[in-house]
Amino acid sequence: MLAITNANLIMLDHMVMDAVLFVEDGKIAGYGELWKTDIPKDCEIFDAGGLYVGPGFVDIHCHASNGIRFQFDPAGSVPNTLRHGTTTLLPTLAYQYSKEVLLDGIRLVREYSKTPEGESVGGIYMEGPYLNAGFGSDKTAMSTLCWNKGVFKEDYQELIDELGDFVRVWAVAPEREGILDFVKDAKKGNPDVRFAVAHSEATPAQIEALMPYGLCIGTHHTNATGTIVKYPECRGVCVDECVNFNSGIYAELICDKVGVHVDPYMLRLIRKIKGDERIILITDASSHPGPKPPGYEGSDDLYFDMEGEIGGTKLTSDQACRNMMKHTGAGFPEAFRMASYNPATAVGFTDRGEIAVGKRADLVLIDDRVNVQGVFLGGRQVK
Repeated sequence: MLAITNANLIMLDHMVMDAVLFVEDGKIAGYGELWKTDIPKDCEIFDAGGLYVGPGFVDIHCHASNGIRFQFDPAGSVPNTLRHGTTTLLPTLAYQYSKEVLLDGIRLVREYSKTPEGESVGGIYMEGPYLNAGFGSDKTAMSTLCWNKGVFKEDYQELIDELGDFVRVWAVAPEREGILDFVKDAKKGNPDVRFAVAHSEATPAQIEALMPYGLCIGTHHTNATGTIVKYPECRGVCVDECVNFNSGIYAELICDKVGVHVDPYMLRLIRKIKGDERIILITDASSHPGPKPPGYEGSDDLYFDMEGEIGGTKLTSDQACRNMMKHTGAGFPEAFRMASYNPATAVGFTDRGEIAVGKRADLVLIDDRVNVQGVFLGGRQVK
């Protein structure tokens, strides 16, 4: 048995200061305040040195790390997420690729997940392929792909068959004609799969129609999430309002350092509406080659395209937590809930995401600025 001593434990809704945490057979075997807990003489001791110990991060939406996309080189990208405390990762494949490229990426990630180095890979998050190509950059990205021509079984079934139960989330635009057939077939491929509304201009009614089938996530809430129809008499609604209104839908948030993806005021508003129990911090990390334009000197977690426009993030989960705390005043328990417990629960991982007896001993050790100092994966120290 391993005893992690001199630790400040980050629980779901409180802290246990000056604590000891016991790990046995890769799981959490117990914990308590150090001064009143007996440590068996045969325990291996790991002195946390007063660091904070929380559940490992669960990043369900991330395309790349270290500037490398998972679908092309998981061995070159996944380890960097683990070093930053992400003990469960869903590599995310996106809509802008052909079926052949997606199939190759799925196979590569799955094979890597079977290796000791790929233990943190918990499945795949499919951001698409059936999204809305009618607005923003999506129109150009998807214009030549079969996914933009219609929702046809002969196109998508091979993806469903290849993924099997390895897919945890399918992101869809509920307004796409024929999307319900896809959703039903996707559930046949994996009855436990979840769905997310993404890159969509759906009405609340169209979104809510898919909730009985497992739609429970709003992909990168308030980013590429439709346009508000303006009526003469009133302000209309779009995807954002539906996600805010429905307590059964988790809101993914991209929380960068300077508040480009979601304005800090909006972050605070969403937190007030959704509550800490229905927010998921994601990195949505990508890779783009462009230089940093003037005015962003203070940002180190953004990518830019060659025209100087925002091209995604280079976030890691520890940075996302730190930014959320900065922008909203969330404390350690709240931020870790958003980055660990909520995402794990949303996609069906019931064995991780919190410090509790019987849960996986996926742990991250941080200082008071959320700088990662140590990582345990299944009770094994990997950093």
